[in-house]
Amino acid sequence: MLEGVLVAIVALALGGVGGYFGRQVIIGRRVRAAQRDAARILSEATTKQKEILLEAKEEAIKMRASAEAESRERRSEAQRQERRISQKEESLERKVDGVERRERALVAKEKEIEATRVKVEELKQREIQQLELIACMSSSEAKEMLLKAIEVEVRQDAARRILEIQAQMKDEADAKAREILAAAIQRCASDVVSETTVSVVPLPNDEMKGRLIGREGRNIRALESATGVDLIIDDTPETVTLSAFDPVRREVARIALTKLILDGRIHPARIEEVVQKSQAEVEAAIRTEGEQAAYKAGVQGLPMELLKILGRLKYRFSYGQNVLQHSLEVSYLASMIAAELDANVDVAKQAGLLHDIGKAVDHEVEGPHALIGADIAKRLSRSQTVVRAIAEHHGESDSISIEGLIVSAADAISGARPGARRESLEHYLKRLEALENVANSFEGVEKTFAIQAGREVRIFVKPNEVDDLAAIRLARDVAKKIEETLDYPGQIKVTVLRETRVVDYAK
Repeated sequence: MLEGVLVAIVALALGGVGGYFGRQVIIGRRVRAAQRDAARILSEATTKQKEILLEAKEEAIKMRASAEAESRERRSEAQRQERRISQKEESLERKVDGVERRERALVAKEKEIEATRVKVEELKQREIQQLELIACMSSSEAKEMLLKAIEVEVRQDAARRILEIQAQMKDEADAKAREILAAAIQRCASDVVSETTVSVVPLPNDEMKGRLIGREGRNIRALESATGVDLIIDDTPETVTLSAFDPVRREVARIALTKLILDGRIHPARIEEVVQKSQAEVEAAIRTEGEQAAYKAGVQGLPMELLKILGRLKYRFSYGQNVLQHSLEVSYLASMIAAELDANVDVAKQAGLLHDIGKAVDHEVEGPHALIGADIAKRLSRSQTVVRAIAEHHGESDSISIEGLIVSAADAISGARPGARRESLEHYLKRLEALENVANSFEGVEKTFAIQAGREVRIFVKPNEVDDLAAIRLARDVAKKIEETLDYPGQIKVTVLRETRVVDYAK
């Protein structure tokens, strides 16, 4: 058994030695293979290094050649630039030389011109002195004379030009105005007003006067107290005159007095009863007249209070012309003129109808009736354009709108047409006298005549003081002063007459 163990140990030792040597052989083989691989790799790396070096050398050669070529090109370009700069410098030098030569020539020429100017000035002064000696006046006097002559000539030319322009504008304006006014008046065929402002009540006999007065005057006192009207009972046969500032009160008194006379029962209680009934009748008539006037004029939407004020104009007269009828005419004319001028027809129509409503209350409120009427229209919610047109129709405001101008023109047409109004002789004579005084206030006027009921003023001037052009200016100045100082309907023609008479005798 021991031997077996020894054999196993020897075998194991031999196996270990054999394995060691086997491994050494294998390791040697691997080392040699690795050496061969390393030699091969080293050889390949050397070859690759040589190739890279060759390529780097070739690239360096190419870059060097390119740099040299670029350097040569830049040197050649720099040389070309130097040549151009040199040529420009030479050209500039030549130009500077030319400018210097011209400058010297100009300086010489300037000196020559200055010398010539001095000689001319000396000659001019000598000529002026000789002319002053010949003309016996100085240069300033001659200049003043020349300026005066030029001023006169310019004024004459300006006057002629103004005359031509005025004539042309007047022809055009007159033609257009005639066309518009003729169309408006032709379409407004109103009757001539014939009412009067005198309230006279006829009596059946003179005994009725005593009954109206009553015992100790109680009847007449009761009637005057109830109506606010003064009864004038005088020696005029079979008539009683009613006097009151308010036309509505006067109408109430007229109706009440007429009923009392017809009834025959005249005492204070009956008087108060009849006056109350008459007031109701007049108020109803006023409302009806206002509604009818608005309907005829084609104005819609007026409040009842405004219709009542409008109806009161039925009993108001201006120079014999019924104010309500006049308001209707103005409304018709204003609407037609506005249509011709492309203005607001509704505003012109409404403002024309209401333009005189201030006259219905002007005895109760202080101020011009145009401004009173405008205030009433504004208070009763009329439009601003209507209120402005009412206020402007007599030129009592600072400015005027197209509707205000239309209403003013229509108002003048209605009041100035033949038969529309009556004018007292005293007022008529005063108006003509004022017209003549305006013309006589100008220098050079010899005498003045107002003709055609004040529609034309003829002015005779002194021919030795006023020439033809001055006559033109005089006519324009007189017309302007008339517009500024006088109030008149329509227009006034100003005619200036200049007459030269030469008288001699044959002996």
